[in-house]
Amino acid sequence: MQRIIMPFFVAVFISFIITPLVRKFAFRIGALDIPKDERRVHKEPMPLIGGIAIYIGVVVSCLMFLSMDKTLISILIGGTIILISGIIDDLKGLSPKKKMLFQLLAGLVLIIGDVKIDFVTNPFTDNNAVIYLKWLSIPITLFWVVGITNTLNLIDGLDGLAAGVAMISSLSLTLVAQKFGYDTVVIMSAIVAGGCLGFLRFNFNPAKIFMGDTGALFLGFMLAAISIEGVMKSVATIAIIVPIIILGVPIFDTTFAIFRRILSGKSIMSADKGHLHHRLLARGYSQRKTVLILYAISGFFGLFAVLIAKANSQQAVYLSMIMLIVTVVFALKFGLFGTRKK
Repeated sequence: MQRIIMPFFVAVFISFIITPLVRKFAFRIGALDIPKDERRVHKEPMPLIGGIAIYIGVVVSCLMFLSMDKTLISILIGGTIILISGIIDDLKGLSPKKKMLFQLLAGLVLIIGDVKIDFVTNPFTDNNAVIYLKWLSIPITLFWVVGITNTLNLIDGLDGLAAGVAMISSLSLTLVAQKFGYDTVVIMSAIVAGGCLGFLRFNFNPAKIFMGDTGALFLGFMLAAISIEGVMKSVATIAIIVPIIILGVPIFDTTFAIFRRILSGKSIMSADKGHLHHRLLARGYSQRKTVLILYAISGFFGLFAVLIAKANSQQAVYLSMIMLIVTVVFALKFGLFGTRKK
């Protein structure tokens, strides 16, 4: 545990001192989020590109505390590509297709650095046989990277929500990677959590700055890469399910949004006010209470994942499936598949 304390707090410190500087810079260049529709919760122009502070905190801390190898190089280069796409989107706007190209490029950089999903373990055999993906490794890895990169961005709708969920997920990945003995990933996950915490001082309600796509996409990418390197490379039966549970809040919210839009005949790329945080706000919860509720849910998912992380048993798989079913039932009850407010 001592080996992660210093990297964590260095990342906190760097992010904390850089964020006000990025805020001033955002005002100077006009990088502002101006509310134009009813989906926006804030009413005043808010400085964007706060994710630059998180990025600097994470990258500098990684260079300070981790050995430079092809894995780290690929993750940092990929993260930089994603950051650039986020900055462009925040300043000028970027079409979904161009965003996708940036994300695929970043994913390919990870694959070149051997950060990829090579195999899965079959939990329904007596010897938990490993199934090697071979050529399927590339499209599956790209699907995971692009998917997770975007899911965190899609929940970035309230002050402190994306940063807090990313921090909780990173801490959960830290504990899971520690169980599997992946020391580099343990430190990297702690650094990402620290970068989020330092930024949260200025992003929690009432926010003084937004991370924008700059930060949300970068954090999503980092969580995708860390989960591959620190969990999915384990032969534990439950390894493929653990990161899905850890990232449960953004993954499930995005999945429900896709189904909701399909069922209502809308494009899956269209925006709506049916996300979980919108539902909670519609029920009368304040921004702070809504965010804290989602923190608690994310924390519950993370704790559950940590507890079952090294379980090589079908019981753990079945328990996870039951949890997923309960989550779907909750979503149905809460109206996350429908478009009307409950």
